[in-house]
Amino acid sequence: MSLLPADYWETLPLGREVKILNRDPQGLVAFDKPAGLLSHPNQTADEVRSLLTCRYDTEGQCFSWKTVDGAIRRLWLLNRLDGATSGVILCATSELLAKAIKEQFAKKQVRKNYCALVFGKTTDKTAIWRDLVAVSKKGGKVRTQAMAGNIPALTKFQFRQHQQGAFSTSLIQLEPQTGRSHQLRVQCAKRHMPIIGDQTYGDFGLNRAFAKTFGTKRLFLHSLETRFSYEFGGKTHEFKAHATLPDEFQTKY
Repeated sequence: MSLLPADYWETLPLGREVKILNRDPQGLVAFDKPAGLLSHPNQTADEVRSLLTCRYDTEGQCFSWKTVDGAIRRLWLLNRLDGATSGVILCATSELLAKAIKEQFAKKQVRKNYCALVFGKTTDKTAIWRDLVAVSKKGGKVRTQAMAGNIPALTKFQFRQHQQGAFSTSLIQLEPQTGRSHQLRVQCAKRHMPIIGDQTYGDFGLNRAFAKTFGTKRLFLHSLETRFSYEFGGKTHEFKAHATLPDEFQTKY
């Protein structure tokens, strides 16, 4: 069990509209991150639009802040979401716990489900998406290509709902089996179902028309649920967090 100051959770400098979804006695916590907030600040100016509005140590991968009485508090970030993606994101209150959870990520024992609203429709109800991708980083920006790569990307796909209004859109569920950068966005685009609002891999013309018609520019990708078990303190612990699908995903477009 994590021995935290009694007021630890009350002192968290939560970012705009960030909510705690679940936390356990060991100190593992899941937040619901809104679209538009960074998982962590890259520089001081970013702190006001991050998960926590405080300093972030990129090497130690932890947030730190001071209480009114000058005490230093820390919280370790366990995974990241693109700034444009909403939903479940995990943190830990100790470095030892963070290491234990990251081992679960490395062993691919953490199950993550996403929902995406995409342009188009598929006849598949379920499928396994297998691709070989190429990931590159240049000028601080990551780009992934689904053609001519050699890095396996695997995702379980499930169709949920189709709507034919001003636009043909589908709500789909995705469970990545690998954790490649931008994996879900690239795999959707490759199958001619670009995620609505994707400014890098999406359909730019449809994005502009959609934003003009409905006044929304967000990326319609949401981390819906994360669940796993982990070993800590000589015991096995179960953890699950669910972030309700935002209303805009269920609007008839």
